[in-house]
Amino acid sequence: MIENLTITVVIPAYKVAAHIAEVINTLPEMIDRIVVVDDKCPQQSGKIAEEMSTLNSKIDVIFHEKNAGVGGAVISGYLHAIENKSDIVVKVDGDGQMDPGFIPALIAPLVSNKADYTKGNRFSEPGSLKSMPRIRLFGNSVLSFMLKVCSGYWNIMDPTNGFTAISERALRKLNLTKISKRYFFESDMLIHLNINNCVVRDIAMPAIYGDEKSSLRISNVLLKFPFLLLKRFFKRILYKYFIYDFNMASVYIVTGMPLFLFGTVYGIYRWIYGVVHQEVNSTGTVMLSILPIILGIQFILQAIQIDINSIPKKKKEDD
Repeated sequence: MIENLTITVVIPAYKVAAHIAEVINTLPEMIDRIVVVDDKCPQQSGKIAEEMSTLNSKIDVIFHEKNAGVGGAVISGYLHAIENKSDIVVKVDGDGQMDPGFIPALIAPLVSNKADYTKGNRFSEPGSLKSMPRIRLFGNSVLSFMLKVCSGYWNIMDPTNGFTAISERALRKLNLTKISKRYFFESDMLIHLNINNCVVRDIAMPAIYGDEKSSLRISNVLLKFPFLLLKRFFKRILYKYFIYDFNMASVYIVTGMPLFLFGTVYGIYRWIYGVVHQEVNSTGTVMLSILPIILGIQFILQAIQIDINSIPKKKKEDD
């Protein structure tokens, strides 16, 4: 316990039998409760943690009857932590690729009420970039850019980093049943946090790579993630700028998008018409397409600027 706050660590356990004991043993003393979620692990990682619980009263083990994915396992841990009145919940993977020594730095902004959610950022360490496998570097770079736009957190990097901490207050704001249970979990968490106006901070830390294979696949990054991110992006825009609030960004969006789409569609139509009928479009016809596109882009850029300036921040009275 630190400053009368109960700290819980959630460890999703799937095929981590070789590492789970070491991960638990290296957790700092400040941790009040350790929740291991065996996600129908074929190696029975949860059994190892259960045996350790006879000597360590901090350990609780949850067994899933069916594999729910990393997100499903973490959410089970979150719900258990809320039921046991935890103030801060840290998520640590069971594969030994996260240094528990960084937990104090990870929870510090939550303890001081300067953030609602913190996550590791391996991109802030130049040495980590050199050691990072190219497929991970490429995937994380692409995801970082896409997630900045879709989540509204333009100030973060390394979105798939699963070393996170969240306050109990932020957890209660989230509808955990609506968050993706599989590989999209970390990204979906950020989008839902933004919708609920939660403050997110990156914590610099080095990358650690062991003998475990990365769950990040190029096929997911290029084929599945864009669709999921686009779907969540529209959801965030709808909630933040049309349901929870209506401001100048809302005005720019409802005027900029139609103008841009009209100019683009009309321009393509006139170009095809001219080719088919071998006609040269007049200057007026061309301008009727170009002007809406230019205005639409300007309005959209203004909306983006407002979105960047609207990154959730702690108010002085909240400090």
